[in-house]
Amino acid sequence: MIVTNKNTQAFTPRPRSFIDLMDMYEHNYIRLRLFCGDIRQLPEVMVSTIPGGVPVRLSVLERASHTTTLMLTYLFDDGERRPDLKIQVYHDSRQADVISRNCRLTGREIRLWEEQLDSVLLCRWRLNRFLYKWLKHLDYQGHSFKDTK
Repeated sequence: MIVTNKNTQAFTPRPRSFIDLMDMYEHNYIRLRLFCGDIRQLPEVMVSTIPGGVPVRLSVLERASHTTTLMLTYLFDDGERRPDLKIQVYHDSRQADVISRNCRLTGREIRLWEEQLDSVLLCRWRLNRFLYKWLKHLDYQGHSFKDTK
């Protein structure tokens, strides 16, 4: 059997277009909504724990009429290795975009596209692909913020 339909859930390592990036933003928004429910109604800080797993914290950093800024991170015992992702959620367009991450060694906020290492499209794609896969992994482990309010 020949399969001609592309698997859009996998998201290739490199974007083919700006439209692909917008599609990724939409998928991340959907995953976040499934993960935590109504983003506009989230408490300031929530922690999801699972038996034998590392706790995950979701913090609301800023609320505006059309956007919410979130921070998603693991809470490791050593307190140093944390893949902090700052996520901007756009309620009207139903999109979620990783706007920065924190460096685990220096604690410095990093926006890769400011470092001129790659194109803006590729850098944003990498950060948002990481969020997509991380949310998928957290869901697989059983993490959720729906029941932690």
